[in-house]
Amino acid sequence: MTTAHRVVRDGPAVRVLLADAIDYAGLFPPAQLDMPGAVAEYAAYLDSADSWALGRFVVPAARLAELADTAAADAAASRRSLGVAVRPWRLSALLGPSVYQDMALVHAFNAAQEESGEAWLGRVDSIEVRASTPDAVAAAAQAVGGSMQCFVEIPIAGDPRPLVRAIAAAAVHAKVRTGGTTPDAFPSSDDLVRFLVACVSERVAFKATAGLHHPLRGDYALTYATDSARGMMYGFLNLFLASVLLQRGGDPATARELIEERSPDAVRLHDDGVSWRQHRFTNAQLAEARQLAMVSFGSCSFREPLDDLAALGML
Repeated sequence: MTTAHRVVRDGPAVRVLLADAIDYAGLFPPAQLDMPGAVAEYAAYLDSADSWALGRFVVPAARLAELADTAAADAAASRRSLGVAVRPWRLSALLGPSVYQDMALVHAFNAAQEESGEAWLGRVDSIEVRASTPDAVAAAAQAVGGSMQCFVEIPIAGDPRPLVRAIAAAAVHAKVRTGGTTPDAFPSSDDLVRFLVACVSERVAFKATAGLHHPLRGDYALTYATDSARGMMYGFLNLFLASVLLQRGGDPATARELIEERSPDAVRLHDDGVSWRQHRFTNAQLAEARQLAMVSFGSCSFREPLDDLAALGML
């Protein structure tokens, strides 16, 4: 399967891994910004030196009109478009239970944007929807159609292979939830490995979301509250590299070790690849995994993943 994400094959490994990789989910917990705050942040990130790592703006389909009004007002107020061609925002729309109704909102939004003369333009080119049975996967894919990328979020407790096979048969992508704001929201390492193995086996690309603000697994605060509970969170580097390992023929037991790796000394990013303990992955292998395995991850913070990488000397 191909994806709409940019595939970078040259340059430092960190750029190969993270080009277009961080889908901005500032509207969602734990950040849970209001629309003006999320719009202002994403606009600033698009104009920043780190925009190469920025993926789509994630928004519920029911809030697309609110996004358009807010972003157009923000763009006009900041005069960002003065004398400059408008750069359309890439959007990923989350569908609720009424899939066909929400898809109607998406199509209406895209049609209106094509005719818009505003200082801001956005286009939904990715859909995210939940399904918990093979029949629901097929129905969701049919509702979305083939005009845009579709990620189907599935439960991964137990054996995910029937659902991943249904996703492959529907020619769409998978989505996995890797955490949340409470300790019980995090799947086990075994569950994640089974999901990764199924996706690699069925050649299903996927995105991950929730609890992936940090590069490496560790004990972190689960929210931004001063009295937040703490918990063991997964790292986006762990997950990216585990998918590469499995693509290169690695075994599930080793992938589990990689997913649970907590030592910064065990992972090294080079210009021409990444090493983890005795394993080495070239930029070409990383690029292939970005296209055919883990294509992106959602985070309510864009800065935190990059700042953590910089603190570790990886960026």
